[in-house]
Amino acid sequence: MRLIRRHLTLLAAASLLALSATAQAQTKWDLPAAYPATNFHTENLVQFANDIDKASGGKLKITVHPNASLFKAPEIKRAVQGGQAQIGEVLLVNFQNEWQIYGADGIPFLADSYDEAVKLWKVQRPLMEKKLAEQGMMVLYAVPWPPQGVYSKRPLASGADMKGLKWRAYSPATARIAELVGAQPVTVQAAEVSQAFATGVTESMMSSGSTGADAKLWEHVKYWYDTQAWLPKNAVLVNKAAFDALDGGTKQAVLKAAADAEVRGLAASKKANTDSLEKLKAGGMQILPPSPQLKADMKKVGETMLKEWLDKAGPEGKALVDAFHK
Repeated sequence: MRLIRRHLTLLAAASLLALSATAQAQTKWDLPAAYPATNFHTENLVQFANDIDKASGGKLKITVHPNASLFKAPEIKRAVQGGQAQIGEVLLVNFQNEWQIYGADGIPFLADSYDEAVKLWKVQRPLMEKKLAEQGMMVLYAVPWPPQGVYSKRPLASGADMKGLKWRAYSPATARIAELVGAQPVTVQAAEVSQAFATGVTESMMSSGSTGADAKLWEHVKYWYDTQAWLPKNAVLVNKAAFDALDGGTKQAVLKAAADAEVRGLAASKKANTDSLEKLKAGGMQILPPSPQLKADMKKVGETMLKEWLDKAGPEGKALVDAFHK
């Protein structure tokens, strides 16, 4: 009996040691994201995390926290930089005031198609990698949102019709557009869009069909004008110290999963664009081309903002735009 008891004790001790070794071998990361679980960006993040889990043999487990449940959108970059989260997804244009290059893909009509957005990212990424390295971070991949259009509770025939509208601003660029057309900028994060339109806090915004579909905006908004103004990108950033602490095989798993996520995310964005516009239309929203006057007025806004951006971005910004136009 004593031998059996001793044998069981040894078995229990061995099991505890095995569990302890597994716990030591397994790394857990938190990934805050600003958008709903059903958004294509978030679904892509979940697949990215699953790919890493599988490729690393369970050594690295990443938990995705959607809908700004862990950190609000503007807080995610700082959380990754400071190590409160090891990895996170950010909307780059949110950080233009910190460094102008982050806002390059928010300049209206600079890159106004998926092909142009991919081309812009190729010239933007090396600059960003250098900047993020100085801040103790790395960029793993980026995925564009669908082209941006104008949501409005009232019909818009020209830029003059936007005067006085309460306009949702979520970045320096969207706030500047409001100023240039005479609208009133109101800061509203993605998770609060539906409530803001429902309560009259905002009446208009420039955003993708995907954002409107997520927020069921057909319940509050009648019109969406397909201006195809720009395709802002979400980027996944990782804390460099957290990445460096991984073993070689797990690092490779992360980089491979990131490359796959970028390709998959681009395809998902294109599909989300088609699906979301159909959803808005089915909900009763009118999906309309901008009138020649509205298009001309918005183009003028884009030209003003490009000039302002180049003035602020200096030689670095000029080099980026020149490389993009090659």
